[in-house]
Amino acid sequence: MPEGHSVHRIARQFDRNFVGHRLSAVSPQGRFAEGAALIDGCTATSVRAVGKQMFLEFDETFWLRVHLGMYGAWDFAGEILTDPTIASANGRMGQTNQRGTEVAETVMDTAGENSLSSIGAPRRARVRVRMSEQTKGLADEESEQWPPPPVGQVRLRLLTDRTCADLRGPTACAIQTPDEVATVIDKLGPDPLVDDVAEGEDRFTQVVLRKPTPIGLLLMDQSVISGIGNVYRAELLFRAQQNPHTPGREVRDDVVRGIWRDWVRMLAVGVETGQMMTMDDLDPDSYRRAMASRDDRHWVYHRAGLPCRVCGTAIVMEQAAGRKLYWCPRCQA
Repeated sequence: MPEGHSVHRIARQFDRNFVGHRLSAVSPQGRFAEGAALIDGCTATSVRAVGKQMFLEFDETFWLRVHLGMYGAWDFAGEILTDPTIASANGRMGQTNQRGTEVAETVMDTAGENSLSSIGAPRRARVRVRMSEQTKGLADEESEQWPPPPVGQVRLRLLTDRTCADLRGPTACAIQTPDEVATVIDKLGPDPLVDDVAEGEDRFTQVVLRKPTPIGLLLMDQSVISGIGNVYRAELLFRAQQNPHTPGREVRDDVVRGIWRDWVRMLAVGVETGQMMTMDDLDPDSYRRAMASRDDRHWVYHRAGLPCRVCGTAIVMEQAAGRKLYWCPRCQA
């Protein structure tokens, strides 16, 4: 499932390429025909991401709410104006990891996780990247037909005169009023990129410390904290050396606050790089490997049965509320 960093990257991509433009909209699949007809001919006036949900406003009147869920993705084609604050696939040089190790070249993820052309479930899409309004980048792959023909089950297609966005497989795709959007957002936990960071820390800590629910489940509860999914959950808990089964109310206050602060930092790295980089203090070669491959990027996630990178104990994988939970029974005892 796309986690919070991906949704914020999508929102920034829409901000640069769609907000301020009058859009054409169709539903090639047919399942969102009524909503597409309402959007068609309207101007995108703002966009925001909160946790795992994105909200795109039209004519300052109504909103499109999208939750990608497990399998959803936005595929982009045409010319894409890139966000200068975002590294990796846009060709920006001199990325840095969490502790400041400089890498001289852009490092692409082999699975396409940091792609500009498909954000969400990895897919291949046609794209011509523009580094700025004045400078054109090289085409990754360019369609001879504009707009490119829809491929697969496209729920919604949004078009400007130069950029195409295709939405596939979302859990939620709905037209909402401003009041309905406010109601949805009010039910979500704090997001470090939306809420005041200090207030978000206090709010998150207060909720966790009164809950009997295991901390490993609380981190996945979007009403407690926004944007964390299975990968970040496992990695945050390992980095905190926290047993995932400990009830929230039994976790120390300083540990809960440390998890929030770590999430603030890792979310920022994820938005910049497009990858869930959760390991620190890597030398340049190790950093390149980690940026290129998830297997070299995480402490415990997807490492069931492999030795812990710290203590050598076999990493455990178990089911928790229907999702896979990875943790080290020694480091997190």
